[in-house]
Amino acid sequence: MAKKNLKGIVYSTNSNFQFQYEEEPEKETLLPGKQDLRVRRDSKHRGGKMVTLITGFQGTEEDMEVLARKLKTQCGTGGSCKDGEIVIQGDVREKICEILTKDGYKFKKAGG
Repeated sequence: MAKKNLKGIVYSTNSNFQFQYEEEPEKETLLPGKQDLRVRRDSKHRGGKMVTLITGFQGTEEDMEVLARKLKTQCGTGGSCKDGEIVIQGDVREKICEILTKDGYKFKKAGG
């Protein structure tokens, strides 16, 4: 779903004025070999619970959700996909790295 842009108009006194929305094109999803993902562990602002974050996905929200669903299923954990990040519950960084390698994704381990 593309986001709408109002072209900088804030308010108009013209009673017949209608907004003309400018559609932003959706990003095209890169091939797995051209993705540059970062896989890291994180526990900040999560009540001390450890999660694994995957950032840097270039593509549509739907494709990112498909990848998140696959990772959650194969790891046997929960998680979410929002704000351009895939969040997988638990410290499953090694398992995620194995899955991404098998699927041909290019990634780097980040953090500690």
